[in-house]
Formats: sequence, C-alpha cells, structure tokens
Amino acid sequence: MRKVYLLPNLFTTACLFCGMLAVTRVMEDQPIEACWLILIAAILDSLDGKIARLTHSESAFGVNYDSLADLIAFGVAPAVLMFSVLSDEGGIKVASGVTTLYTICGALRLARFNVQRTREEKKTFTGLPIPGAAGMVVASFLMYHRLDPVSDWPAKVLPFLIVVLSCLMVSKVPYVSLKNIDIEGRKPFDVLVSIIVALSVIVVLWQYLDYVFFLAFTVYVTYGVGHSVIKVLRRRRGLAGVETASDVHGEPRHPLSAGR
Repeated sequence: MRKVYLLPNLFTTACLFCGMLAVTRVMEDQPIEACWLILIAAILDSLDGKIARLTHSESAFGVNYDSLADLIAFGVAPAVLMFSVLSDEGGIKVASGVTTLYTICGALRLARFNVQRTREEKKTFTGLPIPGAAGMVVASFLMYHRLDPVSDWPAKVLPFLIVVLSCLMVSKVPYVSLKNIDIEGRKPFDVLVSIIVALSVIVVLWQYLDYVFFLAFTVYVTYGVGHSVIKVLRRRRGLAGVETASDVHGEPRHPLSAGR
C-alpha cells in the first residue's frame, strides 16, 4: 500500500470522532452538544483537504477515508439527531423513513463525488454537499430547540425539510465549492479586514448564533436552487427569442425544414 499521510488523516479522524461522539450525545439525551460536535466536524472536514494540498500529501486513501468519515459525521449523526426529534413527536414510522432516506442519499452523494472528483467537481459541486445538508439539519434543530414550539409543526415541517435536503444531495443542482477558497495565496488587505469584521459580528451575536447559522445555511441551500431556476428561465427566454426572430424574418424554425 502507498504512503498514508499522517497530518491530513488526523483531521479526518477527528471529524469522524466528532461524528460518532455526536451520535452518543444524542443517545445520552444531550442533543445540543451533538449539534456543536457536528458543526466542529464540518470545520475539520473543510481543513483536511486544504492541509493535504498545502503539504502535498493527497492520496487515494485520504479521499476514501474522508468520504467514510463524512458519511458518519454528516449522514448518520444528523439522521440520529432528527430521529430523536421526530420520534418524540410521535411519528416513529415517518422518522424512520425520512432519516433512512437522508442517510442513503448522503451515501450516494459521497459515492458520486468520489467518481466525479477529478473530472467535474472542482469549482462547483453537483448536488448539495453533505456537510451543507448536515449544517441545515443542525441549524433547523437549534431553531426548533430555541423556539420550543407548543404546536405540532415540527412533525409536519421537519420531515419535509429532510426529504428536500435528501433530494438536493442527489440532484444535479450546482453548488459553490467553499473548499476552493484560497487561504494560502496573497489576498488584498480588504479580505483580512472582512474576516476580522465577520469574527467580531459572531462574537457580538454569540447568544443568537443559532439564528446566524440558520440564516447562513438557508441562504446556501436556497442559492443553488434559485440560481438553477434563473438559468433555466434565461435559457427558455433565449430559445423563445430565437423562435420569435425566426418568425419575424420568415426563416424556418428548424434547420431541416429549409430543404422541404
């Protein structure tokens, strides 16, 4: 077997550790701790690949190990977290169905990512990345916990959300890859100032961090869908404009009709 590089795989192992620890926290009835562990795993996941590229230690082993860790941290752990909520609401069968669907779609998403990694998924992701889906699940759970609803809306809204996220993961909707942000290259002074301002805002809004996470992940999830819808509408308008121009100038709509 080829070399197994230590440093990036340590970060991947830490991500996997956080994912499994999140599962145990849910079982111990400590779901809030589980949410933060999943978010920490997302940060570690964003760093392992970056460190591998910086240290020139990328390997096939690391790629596959990273996907296995992602399946636990962002597939199984969020599913167990949501199952704890939905089962408490009384819908055991619904909870089992939607969380199983989420995990399976997450596994399919990771398998497709490994296949398309060197060919297609460079600047954009095909389908919602599984860390983004997990982040949306965690943010929704934090909002649910803060609002402490007295109605039965979680039993209706949360299963629908899980199904939507599952479909987006296996869809062909393009999403911006945040892993390609160049942090090692030279950047303008404005970028450093923006980062400092962002960290300051997080500190100020620390008590409302769940709202910030919910807004951020909602924007990311809906951005891909909205961008795809706009592209489809523009394409249809362009085709309609071509057909209208053909009718005005008396030209045939289809190239084959010119010889008739």
